[in-house]
This record gives sequence, structure tokens and C-alpha cells, in this order.
Amino acid sequence: MTNKSDHRPVGAIPRAPGLRRALQALAERHITVSGLVDQALDAAESSKRILRAFASIDEEGALRAARESERRYAEGRTRPLEGLIIGVKDLIDTQGLETSYGSAAWRGHVPTADAELVASLRERGAIVLGKTTTHEFAWGVTTSSKVFGDTLNPLDLTRIPGGSSGGAAAAIAYGAVAAGLGTDTGGSVRIPAALCGVAGFKPTYGLLPTQGIFPLAPSLDHPGLLGETVDDIAILAGAFSIDALADRGFTRARLGVLREVPPVPASAEVASAFDAAVATLGELFACANVEAEGLFDGTYEAFAHIVLTEGGAGHFRHNDADRIAAHYSRETTERLERAKAMTLGEYAAAQQTRRDFTARLHRAMARVDFLVLPTCPCTAPALHESVIRIGAWTGTVREALMAYTAPFNVAGFPAISIPLAPRDGQLPSALQVVARPGHDGALLRVARQMEQRLRTQAPASPMR
Repeated sequence: MTNKSDHRPVGAIPRAPGLRRALQALAERHITVSGLVDQALDAAESSKRILRAFASIDEEGALRAARESERRYAEGRTRPLEGLIIGVKDLIDTQGLETSYGSAAWRGHVPTADAELVASLRERGAIVLGKTTTHEFAWGVTTSSKVFGDTLNPLDLTRIPGGSSGGAAAAIAYGAVAAGLGTDTGGSVRIPAALCGVAGFKPTYGLLPTQGIFPLAPSLDHPGLLGETVDDIAILAGAFSIDALADRGFTRARLGVLREVPPVPASAEVASAFDAAVATLGELFACANVEAEGLFDGTYEAFAHIVLTEGGAGHFRHNDADRIAAHYSRETTERLERAKAMTLGEYAAAQQTRRDFTARLHRAMARVDFLVLPTCPCTAPALHESVIRIGAWTGTVREALMAYTAPFNVAGFPAISIPLAPRDGQLPSALQVVARPGHDGALLRVARQMEQRLRTQAPASPMR
């Protein structure tokens, strides 16, 4: 089912149109909302069967919402996102639609209310197609499950899609939806976006509400947005007052270039794609290297301590040992066993490391507007691969994939992943762009400029 020569998404179903193009087509009556929903439902069912990208699909609810949207179009009462179709990560509550948080422990759980994020998008006319798959409780980067089955990368079915928002990235890359909601605690939006060749955005910490989202580590959890393009993300972000057009202060942005995050080097294919992207961006932006030595010292270890402590506290607070042993995956129960050994002193030390790193990051960005670095140091690993080697470095897949993303959860800085065109039949890699807290609109604006410039230097996608 996969084409490894050029890594096109599997399947032959027509792709969902981009959000802006869909809005235009609906406004001009070139297509109906029901027509869009019918097409999306077919693609979602296919992606669920082939990739396990969806945990559940809300056919009845989506068609009902489509009829309401068509009435509004007929009556001239359209809302900003009227008729746009999205997926919602199965970590985020949806009223009347099963939400299992990727765990057998929550099978059959049907929330009585939408998460605040979902409610905001529905109020603006968006239609929830279904729930995209997640790693159990968002505690992993592979979106694999012995209970529900492994979610697969649509570009190569022998590879992982990344995680924990792997279902959303896979569904978008497959063409079932153009955008969706995810969460990002250590890279869970940006990693799968990078491995599946789509875009993923983590806003400034605290900017988007977490009410109705199952917590992993509350001081690191960020709701996030995924889209086929940055423009798709920008359209959804506008619903939360993140305006990609409002801040025009970076017409000649200064980019700080980080080629890698020690101690994990970038693989040869990622480094090559990144260097080519920086050379292209240098035609549009002023670029300067940023010294990475010492900048990230202790940051990943502090991140891991915080996740274990806060994640363990949350699960032990709400579940007894019997429920955890009976219904949680082995992977999660082993992490919770490690969490029992954490001390308050270690947590305090991790938080101090966090403060020190955040201060260093602010200083590193004092003379630049944005940082650019690879999103992940490697392309999508193989299914069930547990250890990965990059150059002289060897570590777990989790450590490799999160090494370049988790630091910006620790600091709470906004970051976005932009896909880079595959080179010579390779899997895609991605460019990560980081801004200072509060500059989310400017980040989306400059990311859109970068994406457009990089696409002009790349061959056209065979699926567009």
C-alpha cells in the first residue's frame, strides 16, 4: 500500500481541500458542506482501516452539523469557520462522542461536555469529524497500542507516525482532514507533524485553554494545532485570537540558526535538508549561528523528571493500584513505577534547571527574532524500533525524537514545525521555528513566509 520510492500518502481517495480553499468554495457555492463531509467520512473510514488514524468517527454528528451549516449559508448567517472539517485528538473531550484517552481503562467513556477548545471551534462553525488516535494518555511518541493497534505513517506503513498526536498527523497527511486539534507536552504535535510531512504548532504556554483535556504534566501541557499547511493552522488559530496578520514587526526577521541540540546530532539526511532550507531562507532573512554548547544542559533530564512526577501524581490521585494494573498498558504502568521513586527534592531541582534554561534561552534570543532548528534529528523510525543510532550517539526512540522539541515545552516558548520537501525519495524532515513567548501571531506569519519560500524551491507534491 505504500510507495517507498517517493513516499506518497497511501490510498487514492481525493484529498480534503485546504481550509481557505474550502471556505472560498463553500461561499461561492461550488460545493456543499454535506458534500465535503461525505468526502471526509469516506477518507476517514479508509484512514481508520489502513492507518488506524481515527479512534472513532462521528458520522451522524458530522452530517447533522453539515445540515446546520448549509442552512446558515442559505440564510447568510455564516460563522468564521462555517463548514470546515477537523479531527480532534482522543485526549480532548467531545460531547456525546467516545473519548478513551488512548486507554482501555476509559473504553466507553462519553463526555457530557466539550473541552473548551472544541466548544470554541464548534461555536465558530467547525465540524468535528471524529477522534484521532493518541498514545495512551499522550505518554509516548509512537502512537502504538497493543489494545487498539498501532497507528501507521501514511508515507510508509513500516514506519511510525510519531506521537502522541500521531492520528491527527496521519489523518492530515492521508487527506482525510486538512487540520485538527492535538496536544504537545514534549513535542506531541510537532514530532508527528515532522514525521508525516505536515505542519504542527505549539503556542505559548497557557495561551490556549486546557479545560476538558486529559492532563499528562500540567506545567508542560500545551494544546496545539496541526494542518496540511501553516495557513490551515493560522485559520484555526484565529478562532483563539492568534492573528498571523496583526504583527507586522518582522518584515526582515533575524533568524538564529541551531543545527543540532547536543548531545543528539542530526542524521545526515536531516542535516542536509536543514542546511538547504537555511540557505534558501538566507535569501529572505538575516541568519546568524547561535551557540548550542551549554544552552540545553540538563534540560531533557529536567523535562523527564517533571513529566514523571506530575504524570504520576495525576494518575495516582485518580486511580487505585488495581485499576492501573488491570487496565493500563505495560508501558504506562512501568513509567508509573518509576514515578513512585521520584522525590520532592528531585522535582525542585528539575524546576530550578527549568528556570535556568529559560533564562539562558532568553539571552540566546536577545539578538534574534526567531530560532530555526530541525524539528527531529531523524526521519520516521521503523515500527517497534526501540533504540536508534545517529552518528556516534545511541539512545531510545523517545529520547531521539523529543531531544529537539521538549526544551521549548520546558521554557513555554511557542514553536512550529514546517515540513521540508523529501530529497531523493527519502522520508520528510522538518524545520522548527521558535519565537519568544507572546509572539505567536508573528511566529505564524513568518512560518507562512518560510513555507511559501521553501515550497518554491521544491518539486510539486504529487498529491496536490
